[in-house]
Amino acid sequence: MEAVERLRVEEHDGRWRLAGPGSDRFPLVNDYLGYLGDRNYSPRTIRAYAFDLLAFTRWLTDEDITVDAVGTDTLLRFMTHCRTATYPGRPGGNVYSIRDGRNTGYAPTTINRRLAAISGMFDFQQMRDPTAANPVPSGRRARRTTTGERSGLLAHLAKPKTRSKLRVREPRRLPRGLDRAEATDLLGSFHTVRDRAIAGLMLLSGLRSAEVLGLQITDVDIPRGWVRVIGKGDKERRVPVDAQVAGLVQTYLLVERPETDSRSLFVVAKGDNRGQPLTPAGLRTIFRYHRNRAGVPAGHPHALRHTFGTTLAEAGVDLAVLQALMGHDHVDSSAAYIHLAPAHVRAAYDAARARQRAQ
Repeated sequence: MEAVERLRVEEHDGRWRLAGPGSDRFPLVNDYLGYLGDRNYSPRTIRAYAFDLLAFTRWLTDEDITVDAVGTDTLLRFMTHCRTATYPGRPGGNVYSIRDGRNTGYAPTTINRRLAAISGMFDFQQMRDPTAANPVPSGRRARRTTTGERSGLLAHLAKPKTRSKLRVREPRRLPRGLDRAEATDLLGSFHTVRDRAIAGLMLLSGLRSAEVLGLQITDVDIPRGWVRVIGKGDKERRVPVDAQVAGLVQTYLLVERPETDSRSLFVVAKGDNRGQPLTPAGLRTIFRYHRNRAGVPAGHPHALRHTFGTTLAEAGVDLAVLQALMGHDHVDSSAAYIHLAPAHVRAAYDAARARQRAQ
């Protein structure tokens, strides 16, 4: 049976666009994605918004609704669809959650991100045409009260941010790392020097997957054991590299990396794309294969970074150092790893009790 072609997103010259049958019904989507590119948004952010808007436009197409006809009731129905989505023919669908075993419905964070993309698109439309109605209802205005310049004496300078009433309540979850056995099994599954070096940079230097893929050959100082990382928002930081991982990178460059003009550190080793920079999809494929092979369902790339943060917190590393190593904008993100470190919390508790008993 021939598959029916549907709406899709495509990348051309670094620009993401809605394409396929019926894409001409949604010119606002492509205008908005182009606007994000002109604003110098991260390519990863634009890609995520493109797929979020793809899900929305596919649903609008199935419901035979035009963008001009979208109202608040329409968005409420779309939220219901996201919470109950299933895919016939795929047991559990592709919305299965390893974390809580959900077989239907997307996670609240996914739904909220989709709503943010939709809200941004209608904000863009209203910017071009002030008479256009925005179907996303605004909620209360909230002032951020995080640490640093947004709190304390300078808190009054923080610009209030309008929250949407359509946001789904998100459970507060702590980052999930791997235990020692899981990390050992997952790393033992990697059989190429390149893949072991990638996993090592995540597990022992705390790099994000996008940061690993963005590394250039000149970013790694093997003799001194440092790596130059470009993180979120093009923020640069220098991170120490474990001696064993530095050795893996050196071996990869000398022995395993194919001849190529690409300056990217990690490239495709074989096939039609041999010598081309390793892509996010390629990295996901590598980890999907090895976590299944090793029997570690939680062995996602980001789990290695979480394991790094948890290990440092348990070792009692200063919070400011943890923030610098992980490239967090706000110390609140780093503080979450302190909560993950029961040994660290227990030691502080026992020390406090000992002081109480001595009084």
